[in-house]
Amino acid sequence: MKTGVKRLPYGNSNFGNVITEGYAYVDKTQFIELLENEPNKNQFFIRPRKFGKSLFYSTLYHYYDLNKAADFEKFFGNLYIGKHPTPRRNSYVVLKFNFSGINTTGIEDFRFDFNRKIVAAVVDCFTEYSDVIPDAAEKIKEVKSMNSFSGALEAAYTAIKSIRREIFVLVDEYDHFANDLIAMGKLAGEEVYKTMVTANGLVRDFYETLKIGTSEFIDRIFITGISPVMLNDLTSGFNIADNLTLDLKYNEMMGFTQKEVDALMAETGVDPACINVDMGLYYNGYLFHKDGKNRVYNPSMVLYFFNQLLKYGKPPENIVDENLKTDYGRIQRLVQNERNREKLLKIIKNNGIESDIIPQFSIDRMYDDEYFVSLLVYMGLLTIDRVEEGSLRLKIPNYTIQALFWEYIEKLTVSTNEDVVVDLSEQKASLRELAYRGNPHPYIEYVSSNIFKRLSNRDLISFDEKYIKIMLFNGLFQSKLYVPVSEAEVEDGYMDIFLHRSPLLPDVKYEWVWEIKYLKKENEAELKANQHKAIEQLEKYRCSERFANRADVKFASITFIGKDRYEITQIGG
Repeated sequence: MKTGVKRLPYGNSNFGNVITEGYAYVDKTQFIELLENEPNKNQFFIRPRKFGKSLFYSTLYHYYDLNKAADFEKFFGNLYIGKHPTPRRNSYVVLKFNFSGINTTGIEDFRFDFNRKIVAAVVDCFTEYSDVIPDAAEKIKEVKSMNSFSGALEAAYTAIKSIRREIFVLVDEYDHFANDLIAMGKLAGEEVYKTMVTANGLVRDFYETLKIGTSEFIDRIFITGISPVMLNDLTSGFNIADNLTLDLKYNEMMGFTQKEVDALMAETGVDPACINVDMGLYYNGYLFHKDGKNRVYNPSMVLYFFNQLLKYGKPPENIVDENLKTDYGRIQRLVQNERNREKLLKIIKNNGIESDIIPQFSIDRMYDDEYFVSLLVYMGLLTIDRVEEGSLRLKIPNYTIQALFWEYIEKLTVSTNEDVVVDLSEQKASLRELAYRGNPHPYIEYVSSNIFKRLSNRDLISFDEKYIKIMLFNGLFQSKLYVPVSEAEVEDGYMDIFLHRSPLLPDVKYEWVWEIKYLKKENEAELKANQHKAIEQLEKYRCSERFANRADVKFASITFIGKDRYEITQIGG
């Protein structure tokens, strides 16, 4: 490691370790001040997976923990909050809960694990504050013998009140088990969910106990997770929290702005000369309020990318972190019905959708159109694009998420067409012809024969150019020869498909611009007119400033007629 360069905090969510062990820290502590000044001390805030929630949770713990008062300067002296400390710093007994890793296979397994988690949290609290809580060892022994969480929480309330201190409750991954149950499917997961969360369920009882505690023992609560579904289903059991998720002030509380990414590079010694990809295209794009000043990067995506650069001196071969891919793989299980599958196809075809974002909703409504779309926003699969004619437009935030959608579409295509057998060797050979010899015919023939010709007449009813683009993208993305971009902007319009050579394969000889057309068989007479229109558009692109005098870029009009014919027309060299 170079002198003066800090370590990259990839995979590290412990604030104390980040600060004391030489890691770079993107300072978000100004938001602690904002949160403390909120009129409601009970706060709920969610963000997609891998967005820095656990690190912020740890930061709050270190800031408010009374045991860490002597280390305040060490932890926060160089940060915003260290220079602007708030009245309640280091003044609480912090009671921490993390609900990841709970067994969701059955009601009794869930009940046992949920109680165990809460009892363990109270034991940890008594252990951490044993210097100020009288007879802590006896209280730990007593709590460990308890079979339910209610007695453990009451013991914590009584003990902490006896030392004239107040409690700050932190809840991380509040909905982790709920998301697991939802992902299991409507039949398998909902029975456990409804028994444990709604009505007089165990989870509702826990939050009701917290609510009761705020009258005398608990001064502040901060809850974080991914989805607002469970918050709604808790109903009156926990109706005291203010949902700050979509508040303009907190748009940038988690995630990295471009300025923060640039500073992180300088601080960790990432060489800009090694970055030969458009990081914004890959990882940026998230906006959580229509009036937000800055879009933010997914922090985990950025740190993964920088980690690969620092280790190997070049961008990663796989632009999507496998850990992230696993998390977003839940989408395949969330699409429970034909209507939502069609909704998902519509989003992918149009790179977005017009829809409001519902602040919270019940599990009973999450498969309805508008609620399902909102769930995709909370998962990080969609984000705010813009307001247009009074309507909110959502979009797929970046290329990484588009790639995940394309993988889903390929799996959907194979699973719904049993006769489809993907011959990867043929596909790879056809793409090499495209990339190194400038011949598009083998790949288009491969897609036509293996996908289009197998479509049913029912599939063709709603078939159009956008659907074709999705089918073409599957193989293009998998090949890793290209970064395929849909609707890339150029001076005189938007290209249907731009095949940008992969930065990892600079020897790819040809980039491509494709205009895609589709005609039903009964409209074949329109072929020449459509081709003429496509060629006119390609000529404009070819003469644009971006492509002028570039012999390595080829231009082609590709027209599909029905499901078993196509014509390719190339222009230029």
